[in-house]
Amino acid sequence: MPPTTQVRFLGEIPRHNAKLSRYHCVVIEKLFAGVVLAVCIVLMLRLLIGARRRGRFDAAVRRSWLGSRRFLDTLWHWRSRRREAQRAADAAIRRARGHEAADGEWEGNVYKPKSFRKPRKLH
Repeated sequence: MPPTTQVRFLGEIPRHNAKLSRYHCVVIEKLFAGVVLAVCIVLMLRLLIGARRRGRFDAAVRRSWLGSRRFLDTLWHWRSRRREAQRAADAAIRRARGHEAADGEWEGNVYKPKSFRKPRKLH
């Protein structure tokens, strides 16, 4: 049975996982280096293409950046927006049922306000 180590705070890594953490650091470092290399290659190729193609490339990158920002914003705020929509729907249902101002009557699912009882003016 391996000796147990106590973790004093969340950032401390137990001894038996030290080898695993070094591996993850190496992988993250190589991943970061690969991303930087890919960005450098793309920027170099951007310099080699003509002005018209560069404009189209820049527009495509801008569109994809805005789309990804919109997606991440939607992903980040979906719970609060759903909660707000639920509150708005509940408020609309409460208003439609007439809890604030009961100046009519319901016949099944049809609401008839008292103002409809007045005789119609014939022109």
